Amino acid sequence: MVQSPDDYLMISALQHLAFCPRQCALIHIEQVWEENLYTLRGQRVHDKVDTPEHELIEGIRVERAMPLWSHQWGLTGIADVVEFLADGTPYPVEYKAGSKKARDADNIQLCAQALCLEEMLDRPVPRGAIFHHRSRRRREVTFDEGVRSQVRATILQLRELLAQTTLPPPVADARCRDCSLVDACMPHALKAFAESARRNNPFAVTHPAE
Repeated sequence: MVQSPDDYLMISALQHLAFCPRQCALIHIEQVWEENLYTLRGQRVHDKVDTPEHELIEGIRVERAMPLWSHQWGLTGIADVVEFLADGTPYPVEYKAGSKKARDADNIQLCAQALCLEEMLDRPVPRGAIFHHRSRRRREVTFDEGVRSQVRATILQLRELLAQTTLPPPVADARCRDCSLVDACMPHALKAFAESARRNNPFAVTHPAE
């Protein structure tokens, strides 16, 4: 149980960490944010769901931009959409502009929303969906013990990351291609610098991200 409001974690930060620890640190520790084509596309997709409202669609209550919290896990955030099925079961839907990300980052974010809904509404949330705008299709996610354990582990990792004073090293892999923070992160330049330092002095210990 989290005691201080300052200790609550943003649900979106869990997705950032699962995708790339350095990206997460740049955003949530260094307060760095830059726009690119992909973030602008994401904003346009979320424009449809970022205004708090509710409506009834074919007998299903739909809540948009629903505030979320969990005192047990110390989480806070906003669900793009929560549909309430005929029996009242909440069904969170997260909107994404692109295709499925690696490392289950989106699944972790969506399951964290489910944990909040379970605590807020005192009822199980077994499933949700991610709507991929590019394909115009939903991908259903089952919140089994596997993904729930990933969420719990990511929460612990995020708290450890936010307590650090240094940035994680850059990944310099396929994830960097679409990242809006690539210029601030300089992953390939730092990786090349570290490799050059090791070649010139194999006994040196380098910390290119510090």
